[in-house]
Amino acid sequence: MESVPTTRVTVPRASAGPAVPPVPGYTVVSPLGEGGMGVVYLARRDSTGERLSLKILRTNVVGDDEGRQRLAREVATLSRIRSPWVAEIVDADPWGKVAYVATRYVPGQPLHDHVVDRGPLRGDDLYQLAGGLAEGIAACHAVGILHRDVKPSNVVMEGRNPVLIDFGLARSDADPRLTQVGLLLGTPGYLPPEILSGEDATPATDVHSWAATVLFAATGRPPFGGGDASVVLTRTRAGEADLDGVAQPLRAVLTGALDPDPLRRPTLNAIRNWLRDPTGPLPVAAPQTAVMSVGPVVHPAAVPLPEGPPPTTYAGGTGFRVLVLGLALVALIGAAAGAFPVLTGLVLVVATVVLRGAWRGSYVRAQARAARGHRWWDGPRMVLGAPVDMVATLPKTLGLVAWASGVVIAEALVCYSLAVPIRWALTVGGLVAALTLAIGPGAAGVRTPLRAMTRSANARWQPWFALLAVVFAAAIGLLLVADYRGPSYVPWPVGWHVPFLRR
Repeated sequence: MESVPTTRVTVPRASAGPAVPPVPGYTVVSPLGEGGMGVVYLARRDSTGERLSLKILRTNVVGDDEGRQRLAREVATLSRIRSPWVAEIVDADPWGKVAYVATRYVPGQPLHDHVVDRGPLRGDDLYQLAGGLAEGIAACHAVGILHRDVKPSNVVMEGRNPVLIDFGLARSDADPRLTQVGLLLGTPGYLPPEILSGEDATPATDVHSWAATVLFAATGRPPFGGGDASVVLTRTRAGEADLDGVAQPLRAVLTGALDPDPLRRPTLNAIRNWLRDPTGPLPVAAPQTAVMSVGPVVHPAAVPLPEGPPPTTYAGGTGFRVLVLGLALVALIGAAAGAFPVLTGLVLVVATVVLRGAWRGSYVRAQARAARGHRWWDGPRMVLGAPVDMVATLPKTLGLVAWASGVVIAEALVCYSLAVPIRWALTVGGLVAALTLAIGPGAAGVRTPLRAMTRSANARWQPWFALLAVVFAAAIGLLLVADYRGPSYVPWPVGWHVPFLRR
């Protein structure tokens, strides 16, 4: 079986061992994940049928009566969070035989997997993530909670909207004794320098983690590089973030938010206000204390996105450009199928195999870089390992090709029954083949490399428009060739010159 990313959360092997302890009022459906605080399950509430994320806490976390009292106070505080940007607590029982916390279930990929699978976020998608994540953190601060563990694996992408999950390390500023079990826990690269030095957390702590998470989403790389944890922590203390590839003005904002000195970081409110109007002044640093004051939390539908900023600052509207260019490529394939159906079919099959192999190769390389940092041989190794990647993805690739072939055959039968001219039937067949290869099972392995290949052109209007014009010109040229010469059924472009093969 091929080892490629999927949209399901990987379940740690350890969670499959012990039997799931019964929780009154809930039916466990399947495991979702496991962490230091407990094991998380997808569960159904018996009274309503509602699906929830059910975290069954470990006995060493719950502890004695004092620990349960502390947990009850923490749950009471966290239960006050109500935001579409946060997977809020809906039920909990710290005193039961089986202590648990139930939160809203968010169907989607963790941000880390989303970026590895689909590539770094760009344009509107990146600003939507940055704004939504800032709103989620603001919702926590509004009730006096510091999350303290903002990172890509604790953000789930519900469509384009980020949802903040997992309050395992959250701390109420009103009670410094809460969650002391998690004081030294965290993920290198996303822990601010003041936490590494043993200082108290402030709102600036979550601002630093917000910036590190957004930086990962923008580049697909660990914010302070990979490799040994001690090296990453040293870079974090020195503020040596890897900002290559991040466009202004977001780069300047992230630079300020990742400052090693929490007093020099901009406030969360300043960042939120700037994200609503990125053309305005950059957020500046202001004293940040443990007293948290935030404005009203904004609903996802109400977050203003950047509208037409100068192309030298950052790219807006990339989603529209990707869609239009994709449709243009589909039209080009349809036109090519009308002129050279056999050649076009062979090219589509070969391209699908190569693209899915490249998709797996990029995933393996990203995983390796996340584990030990960048190495000069990553590129050559990916190229030399391309045949292995293509073979590994071949079973699902053949399944995708077979599925597309079945749909094309159905299209051919429909065209035959309607007496559609052969040239137009072939053109429609090419359109159908391209669309099914783009949306069928395993098609993410085709779309993702294509999106990466055209990312630089999609980032700005000028190169995008030039590429679009070339694609349309090629499509029109192939339509004219098919109309003048008729379709060629040999697997090379000059096949129509062979008299006995010409239609």
